[in-house]
Amino acid sequence: MRHTLSFRRARVSGPPRRGDAERDRAGLLEVLAGLRRQHNGPVYAGGHSYGGRQLTMLAAEDSSACDALLVLSYPLHPPNKPGGLRVAHLPQVQTPCLFVHGTRDPFGGIDELKPHLDSLPARHLLRTVEGSGHDLKKIDCADVAAQFVSFASGRF
Repeated sequence: MRHTLSFRRARVSGPPRRGDAERDRAGLLEVLAGLRRQHNGPVYAGGHSYGGRQLTMLAAEDSSACDALLVLSYPLHPPNKPGGLRVAHLPQVQTPCLFVHGTRDPFGGIDELKPHLDSLPARHLLRTVEGSGHDLKKIDCADVAAQFVSFASGRF
């Protein structure tokens, strides 16, 4: 299912504001809990940029929220502000995570991102998309989906 974060339902454009993150994670947790009640199998979640970061933060707060994460274009820091790292929660993430990141992402390069991903205690994998920016326009969606299914099931 697709879920639109509460900050985006409130405004069709613009970045999230102070206080949005907590509401967005609460909404994600509610949706994921509902899926758990309706579904006997594993529950997976994915998000792009801010949505992926909120999922990793939720996983750091509650490792039972879902069984694996697909994180597209993790926003390591604001563009051109490498000092504004968004990584404090990563060492608490116990949920397996597949990260997909473009080699030209202004929110953090591959070499910047790798050491922070290595702080995750959970099983994780970084897949790079050569020549792609934050929008991941060069992504092969079917290939990433197949890789995620293999990763989430522990076969990768």
